Amino acid sequence: MAGSSKDSNPEQVVSPMPQIWLCHETPGGDPEIPGWLTDYERKTVAKFGGPRKREYLTSRWLIRQAISRTSGELVSDCRPVPGRPNRSEVPSGFYLSLSHSHGLSACVAGPVAGLGIDIEPLQRHPQWHKVVKRWFTPREQEWLFRTDDPGNFLVTWTLKEAWLKATGRGIANNLQTLEVLEGFELYGDQDDSDWSAYCYECEGFLVTLVCRQPGITGQPGWPSIQLLQPPAEDFGLGEAEDLDTYWEPHVQRIIHPATRTE
Repeated sequence: MAGSSKDSNPEQVVSPMPQIWLCHETPGGDPEIPGWLTDYERKTVAKFGGPRKREYLTSRWLIRQAISRTSGELVSDCRPVPGRPNRSEVPSGFYLSLSHSHGLSACVAGPVAGLGIDIEPLQRHPQWHKVVKRWFTPREQEWLFRTDDPGNFLVTWTLKEAWLKATGRGIANNLQTLEVLEGFELYGDQDDSDWSAYCYECEGFLVTLVCRQPGITGQPGWPSIQLLQPPAEDFGLGEAEDLDTYWEPHVQRIIHPATRTE
């Protein structure tokens, strides 16, 4: 099954559902700082230069596009909270997660707390055996080394990254709080069964979302994923145009409480 980011998805039957937006960075030199940044964002971007500065501005532009499309408010009226952009400040009541890698930014937004997104190029898996041996559980090591497939590692890694973002934790000492077993059977350290995971292949990247969906029974449809036209060279904050792209579904799973494996 493949989807177009401009097509309606007949499987998307649960509302509200988080939505994903993607955007490639606009090529160019050192950009001017746009006037729509908050004071906090101005202080932050002043620390950067070159590609890192452009990456930061692209991600902040994309966050506002995501808030606007989720809330229905004008993009010029939207902004995230200061600090880590895990929710919207204006308008309030919406939650966010952000990821960027190798020139692509991704933002997921929705009305329910507990969102985490991670993106990685499909071919990126340097020294993955060392990562698995050091940071993964014995059961994860067994099946990943036995199958010896870097693609399995990449899915597992992005699931863990997205899980930690969704549950509000950093990587240090937390990678084993989500155990990924063979067949991508998932067990997390949360007590409820409201968590779901989705992996897509899109734009040459693996796009992985973990989200909390209270009250859902069974596996819902796929959250929408939409590629936007990159911002203009001056990072003007008008409404972005949708671009046509195609995505392939890869993994869709419920995350079970870890107590089920004991």
